[in-house]
Amino acid sequence: VFLNLHTLKFYCLPDNYEIIDSSLEDITYVLKPTFTTQQISNLDKQAKLSRAYDGTTYLPGIVGLNNIKANDYANAVLQALSNVPPLRNYFLEEENYKSIQRPPGDIMFLLVQRFGELMRKLWNPRNFKAHVSPHEMLQAVVLCSKKNFQITKQGE
Repeated sequence: VFLNLHTLKFYCLPDNYEIIDSSLEDITYVLKPTFTTQQISNLDKQAKLSRAYDGTTYLPGIVGLNNIKANDYANAVLQALSNVPPLRNYFLEEENYKSIQRPPGDIMFLLVQRFGELMRKLWNPRNFKAHVSPHEMLQAVVLCSKKNFQITKQGE
């Protein structure tokens, strides 16, 4: 089974036919969570616990971030930013920034995209685990800062 990460369609290889099965929707939602305007407006009105596949409960938006070497300082900043409602709400709805016209190869827009992806994963009520990896976001920070910030070194 192959999953095209751009179209989020599953295929059976080598026969190359598409697999259409509703049981695979959980996988695509974890890879690319989406939020409606209504869901976003309800985030602060009700705190609803979610259950991961391993049975642990978690509160969307208050989930662990994996440590990759010495990035705990960055994780603390990302957790704080993810709980600023206007910022969170803007990035939970990808349509807010998806169509911004940027020149090809603009690495600063990569930072915007990765931050949005991380926000949606942190607030995903259907996560498989009660923690999320910030790796793609941190790689974008390293790239955009021209390596002034590193995953492997403690920063301030």
